[in-house]
Amino acid sequence: MSCIGISSKKMCLDDKLERKIAEMRRYKFGQSKLKSVDSVVMLFPMFKERLKTLRGMFEQYDEDSNGSIEPNELKKFLEHLELHLKEQEIEHLFQYCDLDGSKGIQFNEFIVLLCLIHLLAEPSSSDISSKAELAQVGEIFNTIVEVFVFFDQNGDGKLNQKDMVRTLNETNPRERSPARISKHRFQEMDWDKNGQVTFREFLFGFINWVGIGDDE
Repeated sequence: MSCIGISSKKMCLDDKLERKIAEMRRYKFGQSKLKSVDSVVMLFPMFKERLKTLRGMFEQYDEDSNGSIEPNELKKFLEHLELHLKEQEIEHLFQYCDLDGSKGIQFNEFIVLLCLIHLLAEPSSSDISSKAELAQVGEIFNTIVEVFVFFDQNGDGKLNQKDMVRTLNETNPRERSPARISKHRFQEMDWDKNGQVTFREFLFGFINWVGIGDDE
């Protein structure tokens, strides 16, 4: 995760994620079981239950119980994972995961942070409870990557509105989504409104799509 420290930090991390996902596409998803939107939706209950188990970890490091992780709390969490980053690197990582710019990492954004660590940092095995818990949800993050690959039909590591509409409709022609619904789904994920959805944006939008906080 050393590229966190360069000026184009978001682009650097996005590029590293694209390369990681491309690698996973080649070696892990050759025989994907995801053939339709229905096959993705059927996984929502599993995603929801497994990701909710991370709530306890989030609350443990939200020391002031204000509903978000601040930079000093993030630093303690990373140190507990034995990820010893420089102050500037922690600041850049914080900014990358603070998607809504609220100056705090909320629970949904915390899940984005954990997925980023799982995919890029690859912490070594340890008896530390946080590491063990993160390892347990590792396959869930891998499956979410598989969902992203399912939508990324042209394999360029980004989603565009055409990808989204085509995938939502062509993989389930009996229940075509109205154009406005497909467009709305895409707009929910396109946080910077540049017409493309990176994996980071997709992950945050997908968590909301699954409804991780609906019954909180």
